[in-house]
Amino acid sequence: MQTDLLKGKVAFVTGVASPNGMGIATAKALAEWGASLGILDISDRVFDREKELKEMGIPVKAFQLDLKDRAGLRAAAAEMKQEFGKVDILANVAGMAFFGTEEIFKPVVDLTEDEWDFSIGINLKSTFNAIQAFLPDMLEQGYGRIVNVSSVTGPLVANPGEAPYCAAKAGIVGLTKALAIEVGKKGVTANAVAPGWIKTGASTEGEIAGGANTAMGRPGTPEEVARLIRFLASDESSYITGQLIVIDGGNIIQEYKGPSDLYY
Repeated sequence: MQTDLLKGKVAFVTGVASPNGMGIATAKALAEWGASLGILDISDRVFDREKELKEMGIPVKAFQLDLKDRAGLRAAAAEMKQEFGKVDILANVAGMAFFGTEEIFKPVVDLTEDEWDFSIGINLKSTFNAIQAFLPDMLEQGYGRIVNVSSVTGPLVANPGEAPYCAAKAGIVGLTKALAIEVGKKGVTANAVAPGWIKTGASTEGEIAGGANTAMGRPGTPEEVARLIRFLASDESSYITGQLIVIDGGNIIQEYKGPSDLYY
């Protein structure tokens, strides 16, 4: 749906490297409503996404940066302000694992401290770092929309071997709520989205099977998640803050999650 609800707004989106992931879907969705963009990823593939967006006529600036680099993030925020005059929207999409790495699956008893720190770093601290880089200018201008991508995994359900991921994604919800209370009277909202089974280029066979057994009988798409993020980034959500909104095709409401022909 083409509209100008975000015309004149500037959005910054993290985790924009994969051509079929939630990051690029979010960037495109925000631009479709009129936003100019900053996009970031640790992979140099972010420049491929920049080229793709520019070919669509979208004002965009790409940054190849590790979200652990706090000084680099502050510099990116300053560069965005110089280029576009402001940043109104921060969409923290990056997480799970980045290109060239894999998510850690280990029982708690076997986890090393480095493995724990790695997962907490890329899933929780990265979100915190990005918020700290862009929030000061939002507070100064008296306006901002922060949308953090959490997950159903952690805040609402869990899987064996995913304790660090669960802890990080639950931590994002706590961070979002605390932030919402701190900045609500200053024109800034903070919300989180909790995707369930979403089909991307990185989806495993098991994840696709999980999506097939949701209440809707299919996994979600990155575009569906992106449209929820876009809503929370717009003034259509002006009285919503501190919330976790689930987008999982009804999977979380099911007690039985196996093949439907064995139950219903």
